[in-house]
Amino acid sequence: MNQRATQTETAVHSTLRLTAAQALVRYLAAQRTEHGEALFGGVFAIFGHGNVAGIGEALYRHRDELPTYRAHNEQAMAHSAIAYAKAHMRRRMMAVTTSIGPGATNLVTAAALAHVNRLPVLLLPGDIFVSRAPDPVLQQVEDGHDGGVSANDALKAVSRYFDRIVHPAQLLSALPRAIRVLTDAALCGPVTLALPQDVQAMAHDFPASFFEPRVVEIHAPAPIPREIERAAAVLREAREPLIVSGGGVLYSLAADALRKFTHKHGVPVAETQAGKGALAWDDALNLGGIGVTGSSAANELAHASDCVLALGTRLQDFTTGSNTLFTQARLVAINANPFDALKQNAIAVQADVRVALEALSEALGDWHASPQWTTRAHRLANEWRETVERVTNTPVADGVLPREADVIGAVQRSSASSAIEDIVVCAAGTLPADLQKLWRAGKPGGYHVEYGYSCMGYEIAGGLGVKLARPEREVIVIVGDGSYLMMNSELATSVMLGAKLIVVLLDNRGFGCINRLQQACGGAPFNNLIDDCKRGALGAPEIDFALHARALGALAEHVSNVDELQAAMKRARAADRSYLISLDTDPARPTEEGGWWWEVAVPEVSERAAVVVARDAYEHAVKARGY
Repeated sequence: MNQRATQTETAVHSTLRLTAAQALVRYLAAQRTEHGEALFGGVFAIFGHGNVAGIGEALYRHRDELPTYRAHNEQAMAHSAIAYAKAHMRRRMMAVTTSIGPGATNLVTAAALAHVNRLPVLLLPGDIFVSRAPDPVLQQVEDGHDGGVSANDALKAVSRYFDRIVHPAQLLSALPRAIRVLTDAALCGPVTLALPQDVQAMAHDFPASFFEPRVVEIHAPAPIPREIERAAAVLREAREPLIVSGGGVLYSLAADALRKFTHKHGVPVAETQAGKGALAWDDALNLGGIGVTGSSAANELAHASDCVLALGTRLQDFTTGSNTLFTQARLVAINANPFDALKQNAIAVQADVRVALEALSEALGDWHASPQWTTRAHRLANEWRETVERVTNTPVADGVLPREADVIGAVQRSSASSAIEDIVVCAAGTLPADLQKLWRAGKPGGYHVEYGYSCMGYEIAGGLGVKLARPEREVIVIVGDGSYLMMNSELATSVMLGAKLIVVLLDNRGFGCINRLQQACGGAPFNNLIDDCKRGALGAPEIDFALHARALGALAEHVSNVDELQAAMKRARAADRSYLISLDTDPARPTEEGGWWWEVAVPEVSERAAVVVARDAYEHAVKARGY
């Protein structure tokens, strides 16, 4: 056998001689969804030493069936890959490859985001030589007590499965394990396969059958009958129940099951950030967002309910109002992930949300919430929709800077006929709060806000991933100047790939959300808005965001008010490439309607009187938890 041959395909041996990198890429390219699509929509890659020779060569060979996308920042391209998977409701995904060292450690933040949000992404960072012959190599992190440590070990804490491939044959077990984690509703999250650069180039005789196209099914547990009956028993005793709809409703494709359940049994629905859009915004029993950034309707009923049915939600502090919002209620949780199902001392049903909800409805039979409760929910939901209409359509007086609510209203008014098809993307700051309250999500997937990790910089990169997943829909990224300055390079990537985004940039000259939180905790305005920061002799820069976006290849303009924004949105919708619209906004005027208390620890002692007052209010609020 020719040891230099890249492959040997004979009926006699039924093996393929491939390098580890070639085998990995070939395996990924062979995976198929239940609908016959490629499971992996592509690979984002920034090449460097550690992946250009091995993985780079393999990706080139399979570039037609497994497209490679070049990005400008490793964290950003991982965000794009994660957003792609979320836009596909975890049915399709992407891989990401980097060099060793800074390329690999740039993945850590994105991996944490995927871990928190239970989203699949395959991370393929290069690694140091297993042979250690050239030791230390460029970018190697040396450890004084463990010679096996590399920079990639930083990814262990934020990976649902981690493996370092030190011999090509390991792929025969590591790859199936990786795919299982990526496609298992209970395990889902980031997978890291660290790839030492010498191992990438090593050849091995792999079984040809390993690379045959195979259908990968999404694994989700079916409900155990006794758990369904236990949940049904709790609900039968309830008169004033509330559903909290989380991301698991969308990922289990349970939107229709949710709508049927809520109307059959008269149970109103409140939405988390991840679950928003599962029920249409104008559904009679949709109360809107819940919790710290929720509606007054949802929070009023959550605080009065006697039973909360939590569907596919992690029950993080923004949803529960730091565990003060529904302490009076019994909690039933349906979740594929047992870690999440057991939170808050819930009656747990570990199962796929759609299947479990259908089984629960059957077990409940003709049971219905109290008619008075359902009527109250109808009234409050309608009142909240009227509030949204008023808040987003109030004229802005001349000389007054618009706020987030004004911008959201203008964006949605810019195309009333197609607004239901728009996908809004956001991640951090004031905007997620106002979007959860005010954005009218008409169908599943139309609301794409990453708020489990609240990661500044996700917005444009995430928008790119969404557009690659849903090229037929308008993707509107709404972002503050702070997040834009943190990470904007994938705007250039969107132009390069022809993946058009509309970016609406709100310039409030700093971190307006945290500035308000700082003052709410008694602190002085400090180091958040640019005017409150330490500056040199030249003062703060006047940033022309439109000019910057044009320098990245996008079309762009700056507007002065919401009327001009609405007109500019029409131009952006008609454009043939990514289009950025910037406008100045007020950092001090959030949407006051809705909301709930959120625990942020206030200093116990301080020389500032405002901090002492805030501490007293904090101690009073904490008592609402009852423990």
